[in-house]
Amino acid sequence: MNNAFRIERDCLGELPVPAESLHGIHTQRALDNFPLARRSVHPELVRAYGDVKFVCARTNRALGAWADDVAKADAIDRACRELANGDLGKFIIVDAMQGGAGTSTNMNVNEVLANRALEILGLTPGCYDRISPLDDLNLHQSTNDTFPTALRLAAIRLFQALELKVVALQESFQAAEKKFAHVVKVGRTQFQDAVLTTLGREMSAYAEAINRDRWRIYKCEERLRVVNLGGTAIGTGLAAPRRYIFQVVDQLREVTGIGFARAENLVDATQNADVFVEVSGILKAHAVSLLKICGDLRLLSSGPEAGFGEIRLPARQAGSSIMPGKVNPVLPEAVSQAAMRVIGHDATITMACASGSLELNPFLPLVADCLLESLDLLARGDDILRRHCIDGLEADEARCRQHVENSTAAATALLPALGYSRAGEAAKLARANRWSIRETVVAQGWLTGEAFDELISPEAVCRLGMPATSFVMSDLLLRLSGNLSSSGGKGRVRGHAEKEAG
Repeated sequence: MNNAFRIERDCLGELPVPAESLHGIHTQRALDNFPLARRSVHPELVRAYGDVKFVCARTNRALGAWADDVAKADAIDRACRELANGDLGKFIIVDAMQGGAGTSTNMNVNEVLANRALEILGLTPGCYDRISPLDDLNLHQSTNDTFPTALRLAAIRLFQALELKVVALQESFQAAEKKFAHVVKVGRTQFQDAVLTTLGREMSAYAEAINRDRWRIYKCEERLRVVNLGGTAIGTGLAAPRRYIFQVVDQLREVTGIGFARAENLVDATQNADVFVEVSGILKAHAVSLLKICGDLRLLSSGPEAGFGEIRLPARQAGSSIMPGKVNPVLPEAVSQAAMRVIGHDATITMACASGSLELNPFLPLVADCLLESLDLLARGDDILRRHCIDGLEADEARCRQHVENSTAAATALLPALGYSRAGEAAKLARANRWSIRETVVAQGWLTGEAFDELISPEAVCRLGMPATSFVMSDLLLRLSGNLSSSGGKGRVRGHAEKEAG
């Protein structure tokens, strides 16, 4: 064996490891065994593992570990802090998809921390008689309590980051609500013209949906802050001192500033992973909101000449290599794909958590990979949708007005003045003569232009129900509609108003 490698040993035998590498034989075996995802574990999980290892080392040290070797204890502390700060992340190289319930990740971390601590002491990697990955860095621990604890910590931090992006997106939609409050447009149900609304009202619905997602996401920390750290292999605390079990979560809470609590039943918290299904469902709900909103944005901006064309999305890039001038709704398309991936991840997480057996769930590496990627995708999706799309959204007010005047939805807005039958007749005549609804009712002498405009004003279409005194509205319309017949029109308006008031 040349100097480029060192020989390390485990219970399965010997294996050459690159001489200067910070990883050891357990990591080397994992690299050979799991060439699956071809990407390493999520960097936030790595940083969280650094915090967990620091907490465990700090607790052990408080209980007297390494009391006769302060230099060793200090080196371990420093190495753990470096991992928590992201300085050693490039050395955690095991595949994100791995067998063993996360043992490969835990051992990669243990080996890197041990060898980095050795470097701090001026020694070469592999001198495990001085600092051991197992006897020192894994002291009073197991993969089965450190991995899920690190996963919870990583998830909480990413949920906190996601919440900030969700709030910003909500505020962007609220700004759009005010900006477009005056733009009356056709509201549609089942892709057909329904009743009039405003573009601001549509934006307000999006803002409210995102607001619900915000509060759901905020509550996820409560679900994730209960940990099984100290439970070791199956939640019984095997090989860990009782004082360690009671103190280690206190240290975790102090170091991270997050309100972690030890699970009352450590066995339950070790074998059951349903909490990840619950919070993944919250992420799926947010993905569903985004997917629906992005679909609406694509539809409302479609055309623009041969489609709805009621809004203009910011032009981000040329849309075609063959069709000149084409600009596609690339931001809603991209965010839609992120949302679809999150929905797929939720199904994977559900299967993985349901597939645990007896005292452990061996599929937590897959849960971690899917959950943390979902959090990343949603945070990035919210951010680019806000910055590159919603903040620069514009309304084509002339197009919206044209649709209003030509749509049967405008006829529905005339019900308070004309009644159902005459409004329906107006719609029929407009279609037959290829007139707008406005042109039709004015030509028939049923309403003046001013009266029509009053009925389709932003105030009228956004009013919740009929006014308490319908006669006021009816009288106003009658005054504006001076050419209504005294026998037919006036009687109909007043009769309909009396019926609505009753």
